[in-house]
Amino acid sequence: MQTINVRQLKSNPSTALRDARTELVVVMNRDKPDAVMIGFEQLQGLADLTHVRQAMAVSLFKDRLMSVSAAAKLAGESTAEMLTRLAQLGIAVADYDAATLSAEVDTAAQWLVPATAH
Repeated sequence: MQTINVRQLKSNPSTALRDARTELVVVMNRDKPDAVMIGFEQLQGLADLTHVRQAMAVSLFKDRLMSVSAAAKLAGESTAEMLTRLAQLGIAVADYDAATLSAEVDTAAQWLVPATAH
């Protein structure tokens, strides 16, 4: 196990990330443990790693910190599977205001018009 302080983490995050691949890295804040960094490689022994990855992906998407495709990749599933999971959880994939939604619907309607009608 390795410890680093917040200042060290800010000044050289790549070192902490590299170290977290092989050992626990405890981040200290004012001489108190504040966080633990652990690489996904170390989690391979967990029986429920798939569910951990899925939960993290959903949470990060819900907080708008990653796209649907990035969340799917983190969860280890297809974009279609992630879209289905989000729908089952009642999490909106697109969060449009009324004007933007109206414009999107109009654009989609134009795509549905046969090419000969143009």
